[in-house]
Amino acid sequence: MERVRDVSELPKAHLHLHFTGSMRPTTVLELADKHGVRLPDALTEALVGGEPPRLRATDERGWFRFQRLYDAARSCLREPEDIQRLVREAAEEDVRDGSGWLEIQVDPTSYAPMLGGLIPALEVILDAVETTSRETGLGMRVLVAANRMKHPLDARTLARLAVRYADRGVVGFGLSNDERRGMARDFDRAFGIAREAGLLSTPHGGELAGPSSVRDCLDDLGANRVGHGVRAAEDPRLMKRLADRQVTCEVCPASNVALGVYEKPEDVPLRTLFEAGVPLALGADDPLLFGSRLAAQYEIARRHHGFTDAELAEVARQSVRGSAAPEDVKAKLLAGVDDWLAS
Repeated sequence: MERVRDVSELPKAHLHLHFTGSMRPTTVLELADKHGVRLPDALTEALVGGEPPRLRATDERGWFRFQRLYDAARSCLREPEDIQRLVREAAEEDVRDGSGWLEIQVDPTSYAPMLGGLIPALEVILDAVETTSRETGLGMRVLVAANRMKHPLDARTLARLAVRYADRGVVGFGLSNDERRGMARDFDRAFGIAREAGLLSTPHGGELAGPSSVRDCLDDLGANRVGHGVRAAEDPRLMKRLADRQVTCEVCPASNVALGVYEKPEDVPLRTLFEAGVPLALGADDPLLFGSRLAAQYEIARRHHGFTDAELAEVARQSVRGSAAPEDVKAKLLAGVDDWLAS
């Protein structure tokens, strides 16, 4: 019988991790105590008990509850030291899970009121990423994400900011929050600004909405990667298009189930996408609220979808190829994948 290799030792890239959602539960509790923040009872009970809160975001009430818990956790981040702690701990968790490259996604407007404004907020984040990357050896970069629930003019402001800091660690521009609200085409000018400057286009799509949401990301926003993208599995022609263009889907199996997109882990169409040739990058999304980090997503692929070690290695390669990592970093990680498989 073939030996089962440890997925936490498999070199990989992590391309779908949200800033606040990357926090450790203990960190949220400690920061809440430090700043006198009153967390919602549901969040406190979940964090103390070690079990993720029960979430289901397939209706507006459920999505509102998810956002309320997320906003409560974010309100605990009030000082540059808090940001530095979050980034360092996120990197430590990723290193433990075998990640050699992390692109963490953030909307700096969410932190601007506490950190002195939009530009200071992004600079604090980028400084923390640079320091942490140097100290941990983990390659780290930032994706600046606009909020689909806000006005497209806000997205253009963020796109210009992202371009301004492209030489300080910003590698892409995204679009997050409820994809059922706001048309992708409304944000096309913001994405045009980012793409013209060479930033990756990484909007969310195909999670809470169907295949048409993924098509909109491709047609209107010129997506190089799609955040989630799992609902593309419902459209064979769309999957072929993603495969032909090698557009990576950042699939987050644990969060798909936690938010009610799919009932069970085995319902997430990982194998359908993989066998159609769609490049995949497994991601943890918001481990604070969903209870599992990067390596656990690979375990889901193995346990619930029958992925062999060779297939897991190929998924890891696809995550590296879909990243913004420099070519030498990619080569090192890909060689590490081969070594893992040969061990």
